[in-house]
Amino acid sequence: MAAFANPRARGQALRQLRRQLSPEHICTDEQAMRTASLDGARITHMPEALIRPAGDADIATVLRLANKHRVPITTRGAGSATTGATTPIRGGWVLDLSAWDDIRIDAVSGYAHVGAGAVNAKVNEAAERKGWFYPPDPSSKNYCTIGGNIACNAGGLRAAKYGVTRDYVVALEGFLPTGEPVKWGLPLKKFVSGYNLRDLWTGSEGTLGVITRATLRLIPKPETRTTFLAAYVDEARALRTVKSILKARMQPAILEFLDRQTVSCFLKKHAAAGTLTSLPFRIENIDTPPAMLLLELDGDAAQVRKLQREVKPLLSEKSVWLKHARSTEEAEALWNVRRKSSQAMFQLGDTKLNEDIVVPLDSQLPLLRYTLELKKKTGLATPTFGHAADGNFHVHVMFDWDDAGQRARAKESIDLIMHKVVELGGAITGEHGIGLAKSPYLRLQHTEAEIRAMQAIKDALDPNGILNPGKIFEPFDMWEQPRERSWRFRWDH
Repeated sequence: MAAFANPRARGQALRQLRRQLSPEHICTDEQAMRTASLDGARITHMPEALIRPAGDADIATVLRLANKHRVPITTRGAGSATTGATTPIRGGWVLDLSAWDDIRIDAVSGYAHVGAGAVNAKVNEAAERKGWFYPPDPSSKNYCTIGGNIACNAGGLRAAKYGVTRDYVVALEGFLPTGEPVKWGLPLKKFVSGYNLRDLWTGSEGTLGVITRATLRLIPKPETRTTFLAAYVDEARALRTVKSILKARMQPAILEFLDRQTVSCFLKKHAAAGTLTSLPFRIENIDTPPAMLLLELDGDAAQVRKLQREVKPLLSEKSVWLKHARSTEEAEALWNVRRKSSQAMFQLGDTKLNEDIVVPLDSQLPLLRYTLELKKKTGLATPTFGHAADGNFHVHVMFDWDDAGQRARAKESIDLIMHKVVELGGAITGEHGIGLAKSPYLRLQHTEAEIRAMQAIKDALDPNGILNPGKIFEPFDMWEQPRERSWRFRWDH
């Protein structure tokens, strides 16, 4: 663990910073720092200052002083991470880059030049206005930032066909912890000069450098898309259908799975609101909900017509019913099943642990069966949905935080899920990162030799350990930490 400055030395460093930066860029207001103290994991720890840099010179100054005086730095965008990756657990200064949100689309080269604070959905909107398309689409796309997407190598619903953030990062600009500016790559289609540190920074959760700008690769905007919703008696039939579709090389843009627990939450929420009849499908008995698949095809019109003819019999073979959206409005109504299910889970408890694990395609059904066994064993709900075409599932454990018995069973559930995922040949995280919440399980996934190699890279680039300290490598006990309740619906995945 890095040795950081004591409170008195940190106070002196902050006074020096105030002399070198304009006062409006340094905030110590309690409410602003409270917001900066946590992310979607709701683990909270107060920083000593929130810094909103106006330009590169400000960032260089902040990092030089922090590195000299050994003050922890946590870089932040929207704070939508779900593992505590942007929680300043060692205090220090939070570097807020959310205002660095410029977007410029080069319609000739098909590149987007963006600031770290650019919102994911706005990048795609700007690209589509020029006939281009930015595929990575985390569920938080309407507020998450590109800097955070790169830091966690975010994926999303379209990853099955289009890949994840790393597949679209062409070049990065930023700073080493010493305050020295660096560029990894250039906006060129070919670049092999030196080591590929661009990819090393991608997915490093802000522990190796501060990302300020990125050049992103765009692809031509798909001409059209179409959506299907299929219902199945159980998870087994739904997941066997997934295998049939992938075996037929359909390559849907999106193929989402929702288990019966998830669908039940969605339906009961509508029943309580008296809006069941407004749904674009009918469920005869909400007490016996189906599992569901949501599938989207995209591409040129002729290709999509061909694919939808081929996919319909595969979707319907084992289904109870199949709904094909005939308009954009109908498609949006179908997608609401997926979008609104996550919030609906809070009927089952006031706390949700969202584990984004990945398993090989052949292990999907064993994983789902295990979540149901776990539900019976612990008495806690385990609603699960996710990206079935790439094996990235969001297994949720629902419980009431103030109930000590439920809290203990929830901890046991997470431990068992992580061990089962690794046993099945899977990964403990696919797109959320390690952060604080998953740090106890790093050694489940990696050997000591692998961890030593990663730690050596960290030590080489950040010898004083000031960048996002306490994350990834140091096992963290989240169960005895203060948690902020009021944010439970703000960041919803």
